[in-house]
Amino acid sequence: MKQFPITEDTVIFGLLALCLGFVFYTSSIKTGFWKKFYKFIPGVLMCYLLPSILASTGVIDEKSSKLYYIASRYLLPAALILMTLSIDLKAIANLGSKALIMFLTGTVGIIIGGPIAILIVSIFSPETVGGVGFDAVWRGLSTIAGSWIGGGANQAAMLEVFNYNQDNYGGMVLIDIVIANLWMAIILLGVGKSKQIDAWLKADTSSIEILKTKVSEHTAKITRVATLKDYMILLSLAFTGVGLAHFLGTHFASFLENTFEVIRNKEKILSSLSSTFLWMVVIATAVGIGLSFTKAKNYEGAGASKIGSMFIYILVATIGMKMDLAKIFENPGLILVGVIWITIHALLLILVAKIIKAPYFFLAVGSQANVGGAASAPVVAAEFHPSLTSVGILLAVFGYVVGTVGAYLCALVMEIASNV
Repeated sequence: MKQFPITEDTVIFGLLALCLGFVFYTSSIKTGFWKKFYKFIPGVLMCYLLPSILASTGVIDEKSSKLYYIASRYLLPAALILMTLSIDLKAIANLGSKALIMFLTGTVGIIIGGPIAILIVSIFSPETVGGVGFDAVWRGLSTIAGSWIGGGANQAAMLEVFNYNQDNYGGMVLIDIVIANLWMAIILLGVGKSKQIDAWLKADTSSIEILKTKVSEHTAKITRVATLKDYMILLSLAFTGVGLAHFLGTHFASFLENTFEVIRNKEKILSSLSSTFLWMVVIATAVGIGLSFTKAKNYEGAGASKIGSMFIYILVATIGMKMDLAKIFENPGLILVGVIWITIHALLLILVAKIIKAPYFFLAVGSQANVGGAASAPVVAAEFHPSLTSVGILLAVFGYVVGTVGAYLCALVMEIASNV
């Protein structure tokens, strides 16, 4: 009796849940082997890697699975709603102009860094950044742009919108995680020398002390023990929004395709605007922002973003099982693209911080709110002071808001750069 590969989605989902549980449990162990292991191997990489091993070794059959479709169409928009309903645009503005300038500088660095990196590498290795159709490298790099501006949700959105060949996606995930974590390590090294860096930047850090007080008070105010009522209302808000996003996204995409020839023509650069998935993501994000102006924003205190993050990790696992490990190192030159890309991001941040005399805290958290998203921006912020953790969360959530648009613009320019 044939047992492998496993084709039943109920069993496959159980194995993915086991992988996620294993990673989160072992990464929480702060002593011995696992502490050393996760010091060098990021937990999020393991969330991709373990499902990929199951698929690559023939334990599960990802081609017959519908789990990715379910995660990307239902859980992803729900996660976007839950992770943006808590955004406080007024609070972000109150962080001060320098915090926002540094965050947006990081975003711009990613948007322009990708195309510039493609142009530089194409001079001596055009095949590295080439490819045609769904194998075009710029399509894969669009997923990195989504990850580095917003996070996993925006990364998945770009993968779907630009239809990159998912057999080659593993290499892009490798670049994303390796380069992003190297940059995070550099930033964390800088935290220990933040006073010297602030002195070199001639920065006024008094606003940081004010932030510590304000953020601590806000966090204490909204946090509570969640009840069944809280979870049911969150379920209602999230999936009512998902239904609305699908309904409006489908009709709006059809309207654009039927009305504009430039969008209907698949050879034109704007043809991706006819993607139902793109507008579903945009509308879901808009729903979350809309809810942030209501009392629904207080459900962050009941764990809205944590539930959203759980959905994202399920999505990560389903993407992971679509990765072919044998193809990860087929194009090692892309690592150089990632290094140049993140270097442009870093140099632009340093230049602007020097000009406006922004504290290193804003540089570090502004960068990680882009590149690391909700997974690492709070970690970096907490290294400065525990009460500043939610500042990282706040800016990272803002990253989710601008991530899809920013990554989309970056992808369009990268397509142009690839064809120069």
